[in-house]
Amino acid sequence: MDRSVAVRLMERFGSTSAENRRVFYDKMRSEGVALSQLPIVPRPAGAGGGETPSAAQLRQWFLWRLAPSSTAYHISGALRLEGVLDVSALWASFAALVERHESLRTVFRADAEGRVEQHIFAAMPIEAPLIDLGEVAEAEREGRMRERAQAICDLPFDLTQGPLLRVAVIRTGEKEHVLVVVMHHIVSDGWSMQIIVEEFVAQYRARLRGEAAALEPLPIQYADYAAWQRNWLEAGEKERQLSYWRGQLGAEHPVLQLPTDHPRKAEGGYRAGRYAVEAPARLIAALQRRAQAEEATLFMALLAGLQALLHRYAGESDIRVGVPIANRHRAETEGVVGFFVNTQVLRNVVEPRRSFSHLLRRTREAALGAQAHQDLPFEQLVEALQPDRNLGTNPLFQVMFNHQRQDRRALQDLPGLRLTELSLGDQGAQFELAVDSVEDSDGR
Repeated sequence: MDRSVAVRLMERFGSTSAENRRVFYDKMRSEGVALSQLPIVPRPAGAGGGETPSAAQLRQWFLWRLAPSSTAYHISGALRLEGVLDVSALWASFAALVERHESLRTVFRADAEGRVEQHIFAAMPIEAPLIDLGEVAEAEREGRMRERAQAICDLPFDLTQGPLLRVAVIRTGEKEHVLVVVMHHIVSDGWSMQIIVEEFVAQYRARLRGEAAALEPLPIQYADYAAWQRNWLEAGEKERQLSYWRGQLGAEHPVLQLPTDHPRKAEGGYRAGRYAVEAPARLIAALQRRAQAEEATLFMALLAGLQALLHRYAGESDIRVGVPIANRHRAETEGVVGFFVNTQVLRNVVEPRRSFSHLLRRTREAALGAQAHQDLPFEQLVEALQPDRNLGTNPLFQVMFNHQRQDRRALQDLPGLRLTELSLGDQGAQFELAVDSVEDSDGR
């Protein structure tokens, strides 16, 4: 289909009635036209206030209203900057990021009827404190810096007022600074943090040269994606994908009961503890060979191993693990800051007498099926399946597994500066157990 024709079709699709959108959807399906073949188009000119959030954002609003002081959905990172820092160029770079990405100047408010709306401002200043610890005794400086950085990360966000991006610079020496960046999940995700780091580097480099950064214009903004997703789901895509998930997960939704040495809290509020281990290269190489023999990926092999482990510790066979996906399979969304990530529930029935190869094949089948049905928001899946709900238990799964490939090239040194990542302290826990595996570009 010619792109100009496809764009006009999608513009008409977005502006017509819900009934006409369903007719359009059915016609496209009958002609074999897939969702991925049609573009996401920008909202009409002048849009930007009083718009409906995405399904994922509505869930974040609900969780925030339940626990407005929780840090469980704060996305934070810190960089140690060694060398000569141009603070004015740094703040100008972040101001340019806010101007470029609508999500970073968006707030959320409920109207008189309780309907939640997102409001996008034409401009929004960000908080930009410079905290100078130069007068603190050198022996105490590192500890004080970490305390201040953690306090910045733990400060609650007000989703109704914003800004929902917080940036601070902590000066620990004449040529030593720490950059702290915190966002609320309702406007961002892990992929977005990578975008912000890469664009910050580009903006900062350009400003040192007295130039504007040569970044390609964004084809859409997050609110354009949210409207597109809502229209397609309402037109019929929700029913199609929900049918798959009903068949995959069934009508019973058991709660995984891992053994603990303390009673669980009724309200389910916990501080997360983090433990790290580096897997030996020989083990990873062997896992990759085993996965390839089953036409699977390293992610699938690690997930199958986790499912077997959960089965052994919980003594249950029906194992369901939550897996986040970037949900950026559309070219238009790759460079946009926003809350795109979706959560899928990957189920496996572990049979102790079966081999690991059998378990891995089942995991592979579930992962491929989920990938083909990844557009249904987790929030709508929960609403449709209606599992038993309580504050102390996450619906549909209690353990999260996240496998990422990490490219450290984004942390390239800037003129006069050397950048290194800085690990901050723990934050609120989202799930009973979260297992994160990070695959480095060098194979570790």
